[in-house]
Amino acid sequence: MIKIISDSSADLPKELIEKYDVTLVPLTVTIEGTDYLEKVDLTPQEFFTKMFSTEVLPKTSQPSPASFAEAFSQFGPDTEILCFTISSGLSGTYQSACIGKDLSNAKVTVFDTLAGSLGHGLQIIRAAELANQGRTVEEIVADLTKYRENMNILVLLNTLENIVKGGRLSKFQGSLAKILNIKVLLERVEGGKVEIFEKIRGKKKFQKRVLDVIQERGTDFSAIIFGITHTGNEEDAKAMKQEIIERFHPKEVIVNYMGATMGTYAGKDGMIISF
Repeated sequence: MIKIISDSSADLPKELIEKYDVTLVPLTVTIEGTDYLEKVDLTPQEFFTKMFSTEVLPKTSQPSPASFAEAFSQFGPDTEILCFTISSGLSGTYQSACIGKDLSNAKVTVFDTLAGSLGHGLQIIRAAELANQGRTVEEIVADLTKYRENMNILVLLNTLENIVKGGRLSKFQGSLAKILNIKVLLERVEGGKVEIFEKIRGKKKFQKRVLDVIQERGTDFSAIIFGITHTGNEEDAKAMKQEIIERFHPKEVIVNYMGATMGTYAGKDGMIISF
């Protein structure tokens, strides 16, 4: 039997977590000195309400090795555990899970998704489907390694406010971007890190450019699942979903709230598109 465990940043809708029986190990979110366990003490909606009303950027921290060890140790020797983590290029969660594996007596394979949000979540879905087909852990990991390599992740920043709060841009630069209506498109690069891809003026041009970038990344999307996460701008996310369906005819498009880990940097009206 294969059991899937993940940290809480995968941003899968609740029905899919239940469908694939995924156990989540929560990250900790700190807002104005108060700690919350992600998706246990704090829903994404509650997180964004709090984040948008504070001047101080929330912080997220990875689960402790002991938290992973405890999750792993709940299962007997007949269970093979496949544990998925947010990109090691963005968080120390992968390292924490590896230490947790050593602390437990369980049979665990820790897989670094080199992704965040639904880029992470889509890899869980693929693994669960392969496990249901009777594939071994080794076969699943081999398949996922290729899938991970070919995955595209685009981060759409509607505002640079949180980048300013986090100290990565000056207030002057942030104000200038706001005045000029500059939107920033980032992409996942080698090592699972995120870097600026393009800066575009105006929301309509921005959204059109995102669709053009998707077009440049492939020709046949019929077997591809897209994942779109948002920071409360559900209307924008659903509109993007409709555009993707009409233009690319993918296998499926999943839309969900972004969690605290990626949402902290995406900021107001941000989106992440993974495919």
